[in-house]
Amino acid sequence: MKPLTEIGQLAEHYDLAVVGAGPAGLSAAARASELGLAVLLVDENPEPGGQIYRSITTTPVTDRAVLGVDYWRGADLVARLKRSAAAYAARCTVWSIAPDVESDGASFEIGLSLDGRARLITAGQVILATGAQERPFPIPGWTLPGVMTAGAAQIALKSSAIVPKGRTVIAGCGPLLYLLAGQLAAAGAEIVAVLDTTPRRNWPAALGALPDFLRSPYLAKGLKLMAKARRSLRFLGGVTSLAVEGSGRLSTIRFERGGASESIACDTLLLHQGVIPSVNLSNAAGCAHEFDTVQHCWVPQLDDWFASSVPGIAIAGDGAGIGGAESAALRGEIAALDSARRLGRITIAERDNHAAPIRTALGRTLRGRRFLDLLYKPATQFLAPIVDDTIICRCEEVTAGQVRDAAKRLGVTGPNQMKAFLRCGMGPCQGRLCGPTVVELIAETRGTTPAEVGYYRLRPPVKPVTLAELASLPQSEAAVKAVVR
Repeated sequence: MKPLTEIGQLAEHYDLAVVGAGPAGLSAAARASELGLAVLLVDENPEPGGQIYRSITTTPVTDRAVLGVDYWRGADLVARLKRSAAAYAARCTVWSIAPDVESDGASFEIGLSLDGRARLITAGQVILATGAQERPFPIPGWTLPGVMTAGAAQIALKSSAIVPKGRTVIAGCGPLLYLLAGQLAAAGAEIVAVLDTTPRRNWPAALGALPDFLRSPYLAKGLKLMAKARRSLRFLGGVTSLAVEGSGRLSTIRFERGGASESIACDTLLLHQGVIPSVNLSNAAGCAHEFDTVQHCWVPQLDDWFASSVPGIAIAGDGAGIGGAESAALRGEIAALDSARRLGRITIAERDNHAAPIRTALGRTLRGRRFLDLLYKPATQFLAPIVDDTIICRCEEVTAGQVRDAAKRLGVTGPNQMKAFLRCGMGPCQGRLCGPTVVELIAETRGTTPAEVGYYRLRPPVKPVTLAELASLPQSEAAVKAVVR
């Protein structure tokens, strides 16, 4: 591996650029490099691993039982990357991907920022391994200090061995809820309750997928995880509403279950409602997306090799649809093989031969996934907050009531039009957090579906980039002609 710490160390051109150093990106970069491609792996974080294997090489959590066996498997992926010849740029942000006009579209121009300076490079192929993000979970009062996402707490634990101080409540649904509760408890956090919002009406739909789940690797692992967490922690199921109360900061979580209202005094509330693919960059690059009704989220349209609708751009890992760390790594390998084939480094037959055992393993890791997706589909009231005062766009402080009013009274039919009326989706996160909720609110108000409402149409830069960084770009003749007459 060749670490790159300054923008000037980047080459002008790479055969393959991989965005994201999680399991998919690590596997893709290593496999492509082993096949002889000149590979650049870029990632915003200081160390490789992504969210699931965050700080795998530097974590101060030395007790391996705290983070569990699955976490430490990430070390093998990083070790493989280090043995490869791939270039790796940490703390590096990708803010644009577009066809390179000077190559007549044969390669891509990629905008990068590193160490306060920006740079444009080109790559023949691109693999987006941008992973997943937590599904937005707006509830009344969720912007008060003391309220965090469960993922944020997990980041603090993995990267700095920090656990929430004082009484902690975890609320939401999904397998990660059990994992995080167990990890934080093992690390010494005072978890006073876990509020499970999993709708009981999900069970009939999930039972149809139960046979595959019973033959999947999830079964034994999941049962062990749940048994351990439930044995040591206070779980309250059937929660149908949540609201945060406090003066200046969180002091109480109020909730309903079984038609009765209850409350718990706490210092920290961790929210989690599952994860969804991170699609901002693939969206801005022009890749087509569709609404997955099972995972209830937007996913890119891909072929069997994870190639997107834009020739030359593949999307691997959880960014292609939620499947977990093991499947993400395998999908990264498959995407890398096809990139090598597209570049003429291997034949179709060689690609297929290499991919065959990987596909078998991939099928095994994804078996049973549908059961989890159906069982842990969030309740409608958490996808589209009922209380109108609930802030759903934190960047522009737009409420659920404002979106409903614009959709009903002003006839706004889609999220892009909503941008013009309310500025939601125009802040620093570029709709990454509010987008799914805005779509749900419009669909609910107009009596249609998220698929019919559509999603934000995003444009570069997809991440904040300063004028100083843009000014540091080398001036090409075409750029000078664009502004000087």
